[in-house]
This record gives sequence, C-alpha cells and structure tokens, in this order.
Amino acid sequence: MEPVKIGIIGLGTVGCGTVEVLARNADEIARRAGRGIHTKIVAVRDLGKPRGCDVAKLELTSDPFAVVDHPDIQIVVELMGGNDLARELVLKSISNGKHVVTANKSLIAEHGNQIFAEAQAQGVTVAFEAAVGGGISIIKVIREGLAGNRIEWLAGIVNGTANYVLTGMRDQGRDFQTMLREAQRLGYAEADPAFDIDGVDAAHKLTILAAIAFGIPLQFDKVYTEGISELTREDILYADELGYRVKHLALAIRTSDGIELRVHPCLVPNTRLIANVEGVMNALVVKGDAVGETLHYGAGAGAEPTASAVVADLVDVVRVLTSDPNNRVPHLAFQPGALADLPILPMADVKTAYYLRMNALNRAGVLAEITRILGDLEISIEAVLQKRSREGESTVPVIMLTQPTLERYMDQALQQIESLPAIAGKVMRIRVEGLQ
Repeated sequence: MEPVKIGIIGLGTVGCGTVEVLARNADEIARRAGRGIHTKIVAVRDLGKPRGCDVAKLELTSDPFAVVDHPDIQIVVELMGGNDLARELVLKSISNGKHVVTANKSLIAEHGNQIFAEAQAQGVTVAFEAAVGGGISIIKVIREGLAGNRIEWLAGIVNGTANYVLTGMRDQGRDFQTMLREAQRLGYAEADPAFDIDGVDAAHKLTILAAIAFGIPLQFDKVYTEGISELTREDILYADELGYRVKHLALAIRTSDGIELRVHPCLVPNTRLIANVEGVMNALVVKGDAVGETLHYGAGAGAEPTASAVVADLVDVVRVLTSDPNNRVPHLAFQPGALADLPILPMADVKTAYYLRMNALNRAGVLAEITRILGDLEISIEAVLQKRSREGESTVPVIMLTQPTLERYMDQALQQIESLPAIAGKVMRIRVEGLQ
C-alpha cells in the first residue's frame, strides 16, 4: 500500500523528535501500522533557522496553511503550541477531512469540546496522547486499557519543572527561587515559567484526564489551581519530619456529590510510591473499581519521549483510516452522546486534611487559643510540632496536622487564627492527601 502522507506544523523540540523517530524506526512503524508514514511537508516559522534534526529531505514552508490545505496530506501533526492560530489550523484541517495529531494540551483543554464535535461531524480523528504525560501513554491506558473500570480517582505529578524544583528544595536545602533558576539554566523551565510553577500546565492536563476518566466534558475553567511559589524549604523539611513529602499534585476524584478537580501542593505519605518520584519525572496513580490502583511512571517531556506518543498516535490513526468513523475509539473514551453532566465541586466543598504552619509568640496560652478556634469549627488535630525559636526572634514555628475537614471551615479557622495578636503573618496551609 502507498505510504500515508503527513504534514507537520512546528519543528521545535517535539517536532524534531518526531521527525527523528519516524526516520529511525520507519520499518518498525510500518510493520505496526500496516503502511509506511511519509512526512510530505513541514511548516516552520523561520526557514533560515538551524534545526536540531536532519531536514535535508524535508519540504519546508513558512505557511502553515500550506500544510492543512495540501491535497496529498492525510494527517496533520500540530506541534506549534499556542491556542488561537493552532485552533484555526486544527479546525481547518478537520473541515478539509484530514485527521489530526496534536501535543497541544492547552488547545485540547480549552477548545477540545468544539474540536471533537467538529471531528465527529466530519468523520475524522483527533489524537492527543502527547498532550499529557509525554511518553507514559496515560490517555490510552485510561481510555482503552481501563475501559472495563469505573474510575474512582486519579492523582498525578504531571509537571516535571515543578517536581524538579520541589525535589531540589528537599534534597539540597535550597529555596524556591534558587531551584527555579537552576531549572531554567538546565532547560527544564522556560524563561517565563509561570505556566509550570503556577499550576496552569498541570490544570490543562488534569482537565483532559478527568474528561476521559469520568466521561464528562472538558472544563478547564472549573479546575482549582494553585502553584508552588509560596512553598518554603522549611515547610518541606517539617513535612519530612512528619513522614511526608511535598508534591505538586493534579487530583480528580469522584465523590457522591460530584467531581473534585484540583491542582495544588500536597503532603503525601513518604510510603506512597508517588511520593518518591523525583526530578523531572512524571507519575500518575489511577484507581479503578476492578483493577485497583495502577501506577504509571516515565518521562513527561523531552523531544523523544513526547515524540514517542506522537508517533503512537500516528500509528493508531493510520490503522483506522479506512474504518467506519462510528466505530472508532471515542475521543474522550465515552460515546459523544453519553457524556455525563456531573457537577464539579467548588473548592469550599472539598474535604481534606491539612498541614498548618504559623509563627506564634512564645508565651503561654497561645496554643490553647488556636485549638479553641479549630475545635469550635469541629476541626480535629492529629499532630502538633513546636520548634525552638531562633536567636533574637520572639516567635516560634508551630506546625499542626489536622483531620479531614471541609475547606470552607478551614478558611474560617485561618481567618480567625491570623487575627490573633499572638500570630505573626499568614498561616501556611498545605493540603494532605493520603490517596486512599
């Protein structure tokens, strides 16, 4: 059979990785797909820019619409990133009857509902394995491998930059800014790292994972999102003393009242495997009613790990080119007409345990005032750790672990505690997740 002709938009890190993997493993890929995959044309922003891969045999263009409108192209691979132009190109590809493979997490999280509806109407596939978890293939696992399960919850370290920073703060005793600069120097963080450290990148990925896990529409705007910039090395060390590691988790949890979608720092028991995922690696725990807990671990970014997922999607699309569009694996795992309208819980209705750190005047009765406030709101204390005051300071760090309580009650408690004359500054709050 004739090779399937593809066009690629974007030849950055992932684009070059995809070109390299397709060339190096061409025979193996053809054996798996049933046909060869030939890169016909590639769109780049700057034709004169040096590339990190061999482009001698590639037809390059600076016009991305030359790719999506090319009559010979059967699959468009969108690797340019961003939202506005990428969305226009993907929708134009679909209207032209072309299948799409993308690694663009923000595009899928924010515009996927429209994109998938258009693709369904046109009878084409939009594949997006590379949008979450790089080479872990977690989307295929949840959508197909766990199709016989009712997914109860998932929790993941899905941003390598944040995990690298937190790992260094713990292992090297450095502060947040120092570790962030180190991550930028090594290429793990962008010059503007806000998407990574503020949790937006993780929230995009969680939006996609939750839709596939629970059969709900993509709802990025309802994800509670909190970054890691307020964390201190002291909190990480205190957590360690208490038997926990601080991790930046993306959590999707099915409850009797609705779905929790949240991204924020967590104390995780150091006996949990996910608590021991270090550096830039990603990991996800998925809990299904039949299979129990499964752990998925690997490189979540990088040229070839992400290219691995892109090429896997290409193979899948090539396999189904001639199949009945109504009998393909649905984009979001569930049939389009069977998505559930489950409510997404506001953070005030989420119930978790908490780590609290406050600086209190070193005098009698302060702890009693704090426990009274917590007690009045029926918040139980599990552990208290009081540290010695530093020389020349009048306050001492007091660390508490609480039993689970509603976030709204903790909000009220912290407002009252911070108003006490004996408490200096704001109380540090980190949620505790046992992942049971």
